[in-house]
Amino acid sequence: MAKVIYGGQSYECGEHSVLDCLTAQGVVVPSSCRSGICQTCLMRAVKGEVPERAQEGLKPTLAAQNYFLACSCFPQSDIEVVLPEAGLNRLAASVASVEYLNADILGIRLHPSRPLEYKAGQFINLFKDKATARSYSLASLPALDEPLFLNVRKVPGGLVSNWLFENLKAGDELEISEATGDCFYVPGNAGQNILLIATGTGLAPLYGIVRDALMNGHQGRLSLYHGSYDIGGFYLVDELKELVRLHDNFSYVPCVSEGAAPKGYVQGMVLDAALNDYPDLSGWRVFLCGNPNMVHAAKKQTFFAGASMREIFADPF
Repeated sequence: MAKVIYGGQSYECGEHSVLDCLTAQGVVVPSSCRSGICQTCLMRAVKGEVPERAQEGLKPTLAAQNYFLACSCFPQSDIEVVLPEAGLNRLAASVASVEYLNADILGIRLHPSRPLEYKAGQFINLFKDKATARSYSLASLPALDEPLFLNVRKVPGGLVSNWLFENLKAGDELEISEATGDCFYVPGNAGQNILLIATGTGLAPLYGIVRDALMNGHQGRLSLYHGSYDIGGFYLVDELKELVRLHDNFSYVPCVSEGAAPKGYVQGMVLDAALNDYPDLSGWRVFLCGNPNMVHAAKKQTFFAGASMREIFADPF
């Protein structure tokens, strides 16, 4: 049975991940998504073999130094691990403003303590304390030198979201990570049509991506569909309608999945509405963000509608 060695102590790992093994023993390992996406639980092996699965999604330079994701690491033999000296570095940030975007979503704008390289649509980890963090997508545009813009949904019992809703105010200092993620706009095919589908705060990365594409002179169709259970779940509506007014190639379709839809809104599931309007996605680029069930279903259905898997970018949360 494989053992995990950390801080001079040896722990039986069994069939558990390194993260679950260590946290069960009271070892504090920073973590967030526990699904190998956010890279908060990055660790480094100083002895032993790292399974390939535990390095999926890491930069080759990190993998070569034996960094791995603790939540995805199920060792087959003894492994000695340490917390990283590198990876997604942390930095301080000051809160520029806090506002309610709707009753359940908070808009938080941050000034990082040093210049942060990122692309609209990537995400950062926001830390409540040394061991508690959550990932939030960036809706801001670095080209505009905007404050970092996060959209935070209040999660019942959420350790971080409730803390932010109840305590955060302008002028506060907190800690964030560097940006990561591959859900962002890449220039170079200005005539390509792009379909963007979101639920809830999945709108955040897509709001950034749309503005980034328009700023880069994208000329193909940009069609954004945003889904909510009811009318109260929508936000940034005025900003999106203004983009529609300014750009002939951009359209915004808010979809209400339960109850009647008022004028200007579509009644039905957001994925159904998008595919009803665009049943043939051959040659399109697709961005999918938000509810994991929607995102997973949309990946399949947009692929079956003709989109290449290489052109489908998904960020479930």
